[in-house]
Amino acid sequence: MPAFPDHSENCMRTLICGSMAFDTIMVFHDQFKNHILPEQIHILNVAFLVPDMRREYGGCAGNIAYNMKLLGGEPVIMATVGDDFGPYHDRLDLLGLERTHVREIANSYTAQAFITTDLSDNQITAFHPGAMNFSHENQVMDASGIGLGIVSPDGRQGMIDHARQFHEAGIPFIFDPGQGLPMFGGEELLNFVHRADYLTVNDYEAKLLQERTGLTLEQLAKHVQALIVTLGGDGSRIYADGQVHDIPVVKAAEVVDPTGCGDAFRAGLMTGLHKGYDWPTIGRLAGLVGTVKIGHRGGQNHRYAWDEIAQRFKDEYGYALA
Repeated sequence: MPAFPDHSENCMRTLICGSMAFDTIMVFHDQFKNHILPEQIHILNVAFLVPDMRREYGGCAGNIAYNMKLLGGEPVIMATVGDDFGPYHDRLDLLGLERTHVREIANSYTAQAFITTDLSDNQITAFHPGAMNFSHENQVMDASGIGLGIVSPDGRQGMIDHARQFHEAGIPFIFDPGQGLPMFGGEELLNFVHRADYLTVNDYEAKLLQERTGLTLEQLAKHVQALIVTLGGDGSRIYADGQVHDIPVVKAAEVVDPTGCGDAFRAGLMTGLHKGYDWPTIGRLAGLVGTVKIGHRGGQNHRYAWDEIAQRFKDEYGYALA
């Protein structure tokens, strides 16, 4: 069982430190590999015609909070946003998501992601951090009644400060470096790992983490209560309590858009931690939530209730969630 200090009502409050962003998502009706020539990579100059384009609400913190709310949790977003945040502001209110710690930075843009996806679900992303660079102006100790936290991709200094603040406050937290991982060197990454209670990465990030720290996944896992590696269509692998749990994937009825699947997975992960499930159950729940998301466009257009997730879990795995 994962160690968790308390299961009181306040403990369900989860502080989610990370980005709030607008995602512009475009679809290229071919495969990138057919247009990027390896022998000419040194003079790369490509253009992709993208007939399909839409703008979505996103950002790691926004997506994680959205899914946690659907799962019955009490997410608290901590993020910095720009002058253009108005529509997102209204959406948070409509969804009943707390925005007490969403700080507006004058004369800046909310973070913007420009994502192009090909027919094999490969993605090329350009990201403008904008107000996210001021995330260090938020302080973990300003949020009350927090039982669990997560440091997800955000401004560099903000990620460093928030990890330290969670650790100093004795609040268990997940280090989720995501696309922010390349900002840090090996020693800095080890500092995060030594402070965190849980570490989650995808398979590519796992390889980069090993290269930069010089440690294997098995060695890294000894410094945290659990190391969770997502493997896309192959499920996930959890290193915990000296064991390795291979978590099978739930097949999606339809694969529509991978954007935000990792964030949905993390919401399921934290929900499982709050409920005190064992690691195989936590991994399965998280994978199921990610599978539900992949059948919808954008990071926040899917809907479900806890009872629906619990029933599908039972149908898929043959046992009920407590």
